[in-house]
Parts: sequence; structure tokens; C-alpha cells
Amino acid sequence: MPTKSKVKKLVKNPAKSKVVKPVKAAKSAKIAKSAGRKAVINREDIVAAALSLVGPNRSISSLSLREIARFADIAPNSFYRHFKNMDELAIAMIELAGTSLNRLLSEARHRVTSEKSAVVTSIEAFMEMLNSEERLLHLLLREGSIGSESYRNAVEKFLTHFEEELSLDLIRLVTASGQQIKYPHLVSKAITRLVFSQGGYILDRPQKEQPLIKENLIKMVRMIIVGGVQN
Repeated sequence: MPTKSKVKKLVKNPAKSKVVKPVKAAKSAKIAKSAGRKAVINREDIVAAALSLVGPNRSISSLSLREIARFADIAPNSFYRHFKNMDELAIAMIELAGTSLNRLLSEARHRVTSEKSAVVTSIEAFMEMLNSEERLLHLLLREGSIGSESYRNAVEKFLTHFEEELSLDLIRLVTASGQQIKYPHLVSKAITRLVFSQGGYILDRPQKEQPLIKENLIKMVRMIIVGGVQN
């Protein structure tokens, strides 16, 4: 089970390009507890509690406000100081997952070496996040297929944005090799949908099958890119 501190360190501040850390209570603040509940709590605490309750076989839609409040050790009414409803919390969690995956894949592309291509490092980073304790990627994979309409829309918004960024990366990488890529937006869409589809499949497969799935996934992505390159 992930700790709240681990969840809070996942998102980077785009402006300052450093990890957002939990807000520290002022030294002069008086922490008064009532019935054993926390007197001070922020959005990150609630998101962390919700993330601790979801998993490969547990959707956001199955969570209740009272269950999250109990896990976060707060009164149910305290939830509404930070979120209008459960839908707003779920969308915040999906956005957090998308931001974290974007950051991870961006870092992976900067790790490209003569031995490992951008495809290999990106797929490896995807698999690392899939197997991590934070469960963030599980949200994107599950809610994009079985979540409510608002959840699916939030996932689709992320995927569309991701495809746009991948399209620009593909143009840059292929052009640098002296070639051209035809319909880069379709190539990026095909790659994104394939990888996310396989991610959902991997969640339901035994761990021992992952090396072969990863190897085949790398081959399929390369085939898509080769098919889109115009000599």
C-alpha cells in the first residue's frame, strides 16, 4: 500500500520544475483533534487516501465518500472543503496519473543511449509505472474502459494530449534520421492506443508473462513507426 508521502511527491511543478511537496502547517497552528480525527487536511491527503483504496481490481466508482473519509481520518463533511463531489476527486486523480506518466516517459526519452532506443526506454518506463506501488497507471487503464462517462472523458482528454506530444517527438526523431513520417498524428494515435490496450491486458496476466509481452509490444510499436516512415 502506498504511503501518502509517496503520492504527494509524484507531480512536478511545471513552473519551477521540481516536485511538489506537502504543505507544512504553520508552527503557530493549533492542532485540535475531535473524536480522533485530523483537524488539518488538504487535497493531497484526500487524493492519497483514495489512491490507497483503488487497485487493479478496484475502480474509483466503487469508492464511497465515507470510506475515503474514514481512511483519511477526517469527518465526511471535511471532504467538501476540497472537492465538490466524488467525480471531481476522481478527475483530479486521473489528471495526477496522466501528469505522472507524462513526466516518467519524458525522463525515459532523455535516457536514450546507443544501446537503447526511445521505443525501448519508453516501453520500459511504462512497465515500471505499471508495476509500481502507486497504482496511478491503473487509474488510466481501468477508468478509460469501465469508468463513468466523466472519467472516460478525462482519460480521453489525457490520451489526446499525449498523442499530440508523441506526434511532435516522432517528427523530431524521424527527421533527425534523414527520413519523413507520413501522418504522424495517426502513427502516434496507433502507438498510444496499442500500448494502453496492452497495459490493461498486462494487469490481468501473471507477472512471469511480462517479459514476453514487453518484447512483443516493442516489436509492434517499431512496426507501426516503420509503416509510417516515408523514404
